[in-house]
Parts: sequence; C-alpha cells; structure tokens
Amino acid sequence: MSWMAWTLPTAIFFATIAVILIVMTVYEVRSPCVERKGFLPIETSRGDRLFIGLLTSAYIHLLYVGLTEMTLWIALGISCVWLFIVMRWG
Repeated sequence: MSWMAWTLPTAIFFATIAVILIVMTVYEVRSPCVERKGFLPIETSRGDRLFIGLLTSAYIHLLYVGLTEMTLWIALGISCVWLFIVMRWG
C-alpha cells in the first residue's frame, strides 16, 4: 500500500482550504447571502464565487508551471489577488 507524502506546503494548502470552508459556512449561517450579478456572466452566491475563484486559481498555477520556470510564490500571489477580485466583484 502506498501512502501520500505530506510535505509542509501540502499540509498548509489543505488546512487553508479547510479553514476557508469552515469560515464560509459560519458566515453563511450567520448572514445568509443573496445571489448577485457582478462581472461574472451569471448570478452567483458567495460559495459559487469561492468555487470559481479556487478553480481558476488552480488553472493559473497550472499555466504558470507550464509556461515559466520561475518560483511558484509569484503564482500564489497572482492567485490570491485573483481570488480576492472574484470574491469581491465577481
């Protein structure tokens, strides 16, 4: 049987996603959201925008890894900015 090798960056990544999901759940229970239309072509809730932001951040990382050989910290910064933009104005 083969086990996944958990490195510190991998553990931090999954812990961060777990914390984001917990915070979003508590926020939704305390303050239910209304779907709205931003720059995305559909009406979205907070959860929709989080999912779209995380999915596109993954694509940003894949493109960055495929097209450059620079450090991934730059891709992380771009992804964080993009996630903020989608959550705020998407």
